[in-house]
Order: sequence, then structure tokens, then C-alpha cells
Amino acid sequence: MLTNRATLGLVLAGALLAPLSATHAAESAADNYKTYCSQCHGLHGDGKGVNARDMSVQPRDHTDAKAMSARSDEALFKVIKEGGLAIEKSVLMPPWADTFSDEEIHGLVKYLRELCACQHGQ
Repeated sequence: MLTNRATLGLVLAGALLAPLSATHAAESAADNYKTYCSQCHGLHGDGKGVNARDMSVQPRDHTDAKAMSARSDEALFKVIKEGGLAIEKSVLMPPWADTFSDEEIHGLVKYLRELCACQHGQ
């Protein structure tokens, strides 16, 4: 029979191993975007980050539903993970594979869909 202390330990261990809630995952994607993407793509995803004025190729406006709906989730995942050249776009978009896990990149793709209020093919 488990003691109250042992039971509490199991509950706490389970809580630590439980997957992140959807809310926390969404917050993490937004935080990652603000930390790593906003310098070029802007805090609001409009392509007007502080670095944009000095770039020869302007960053994508992630709030542009028409342009963003033309990109599949797979293409968005690939460009985040492997960089712009992976989808025949600008070399100025760096690969983030060494920074983000696949799960975090999927979170960023979902966050991009929130910014554009669109899905692929809409």
C-alpha cells in the first residue's frame, strides 16, 4: 500500500512527464516567433521587422492570407527547418533545425496559420 508521501511523489512525477498543454504549446510557439522570427518578419508577422529595411529580399508577410494559403504546412515546415534555399527562396531565411525540435517547428507552422487566419488551399 502506498503512503500519502509516495502517492504524492507519483502524482508529481506524472505531472512532470505529462505533455505540454495545447495552451502552453501555443504560447511557446508565439514566444519562439517573437524571439527568433520577429526581427525580420515583425512582431505582428507583417514582414516589417527591424531588419527588413536593410534586406535585399523582403521577408514574407505572415498576415497575408492569400500568399500564406498558397503554401502547404509541409513547405512551411521545410523552410523553417532547412532555410529558404530548401524551397528555392531567399538565402536570407536561415535554417532553424539546430535551434528548434520538429515539435517546435510544427508549433510555429500552427502559429503562422493563426497569423494569416488561413489554411493551405483557402
